[in-house]
Amino acid sequence: MDPDIEQSTHELLLRLAGRLPDQLLWRFRDWLGEGAMGTLARTLPRSLLKHRIDLDQTEYRLLVAGLIPHGADWHQVSSTLGVDDVTENRYTFTSSAPEWVNSVDSVSVLIHATLRGRPDVGEVRQSWRHVGVVGQGTAKRVLLITALTGLPRLTGELQRVLRVLGDEEPSVEVIPPRFDLPGYHRAALADSELVCVGAVAGNRLVAA
Repeated sequence: MDPDIEQSTHELLLRLAGRLPDQLLWRFRDWLGEGAMGTLARTLPRSLLKHRIDLDQTEYRLLVAGLIPHGADWHQVSSTLGVDDVTENRYTFTSSAPEWVNSVDSVSVLIHATLRGRPDVGEVRQSWRHVGVVGQGTAKRVLLITALTGLPRLTGELQRVLRVLGDEEPSVEVIPPRFDLPGYHRAALADSELVCVGAVAGNRLVAA
């Protein structure tokens, strides 16, 4: 796959976190990690329209660059372009695990074992996402990882790990260097905890 197309699509899916339903977003990321670009090109624009998710100019350019070469419908793609207003983040985050997580968190232990000292990986952090006020509703784990290469494949790998461990709609945010973090990721990062560090020294996540 063309690395520029792969990068564009990965960055678009990052920017859609917290906006597309989790059940769709993890599946789109899985397809990208597997190289199923034709399937992604047919379904992503239609899903954006169905859920009334407008793209700003940057996101629209990423959609065009990533999916038009793989057969996305021009009419559907062009219909996704909306206003440039910043989308309000409807979630709150906390670094504190909910009470139902065991004192020995098996997910964190396995992620630590998988990514600690791994080539091309920097920081690995996690946060817990809530709809509205912290403590109301079910908390959801969000992983935040910096990586230099193979971002879609790493995303797919970790999603599969989390699904085996019981998270049917995993939230795995694998972030490239020098990426302008959307509000969703800044909020998650601002209240997160370190899980482990890969082999890339200094590749830290920065909230601001």
